[in-house]
Amino acid sequence: MAGSRVAVIGLGSMGLGMARSLKRAGMDVVGADVSAERRAAFAADGGQVAESAAAAAAGAEVAVCVVITGDQTEAVLFGPGGVAGALPRDAIFISCATMPPRQAEALGRRAAEAGLRFLDAPISGGARNAEIGALTIMASGARATWEAAQPVLSAMGQRLFWLGEEPGQGSAMKAVNQLLAGVNLSTACEAITFAIRLGLDPKTVHEIISGSAGNSWMWGDRISALVAGDYTPRSAVDIFTKDLGIVVDTARANNFPVPMAGAALQNFLMAAAAGLGREADFSVARVYARLAGLELPKPAND
Repeated sequence: MAGSRVAVIGLGSMGLGMARSLKRAGMDVVGADVSAERRAAFAADGGQVAESAAAAAAGAEVAVCVVITGDQTEAVLFGPGGVAGALPRDAIFISCATMPPRQAEALGRRAAEAGLRFLDAPISGGARNAEIGALTIMASGARATWEAAQPVLSAMGQRLFWLGEEPGQGSAMKAVNQLLAGVNLSTACEAITFAIRLGLDPKTVHEIISGSAGNSWMWGDRISALVAGDYTPRSAVDIFTKDLGIVVDTARANNFPVPMAGAALQNFLMAAAAGLGREADFSVARVYARLAGLELPKPAND
């Protein structure tokens, strides 16, 4: 599909890297974002940009939507100036936002009624893997659509999984992932601040745990940033209040208990209530530090 026109809607921490990966793969990529700064970042790489999602989608064979919520995805598709009216018939719409499975199902049905092929395709792996085309993509939708989208998906991800014919299964899988990610991160924040309370050096603690049974991806990625004093948001506290809220709501709808996810959600809500909603998601550790009167590693420029 080299040379194919692909619209990337949303050039945030994930979408910008995904657009760059698609461009490196030889595709004709047009990016759109509500932020002029994000559009300028892609333009600085030689990418094409459009000021609206519809303008980016005009004539595109594939649109990759990398916004935050299901409601934003719905607005991109069907809101005023939505891409459903701009994409050619049978174009593929790849939805990457984390959303409730039932919302993905509904969007898939509406997209089909509008003459579009829809993939419910949440992503995982962080901004670094987005930059190098190494994301995990967990998708559901018609098998023929999945196969047709392979060149685009392969440019963005290294671990590609098809979970079934119906939209919603991809989002269900992402809910499982976010349960683990949120609980792991919340626990990692608790552990590193507990270590500081015990008088341990956080860098030494990080090094030891990184090679021990308590290690996790979140420990390796987020706590490494914390101990280095790098509080640049890779993802925000508000993302986990949303995602763990989806987990808890979906579990309730399926009459299934998720007590660990519920406890982790409360930790992220506490951080948001403390004014840290748009800060790095490991700012849960800041809440623990404030409660216990602890000093966390300071940013390098302090």
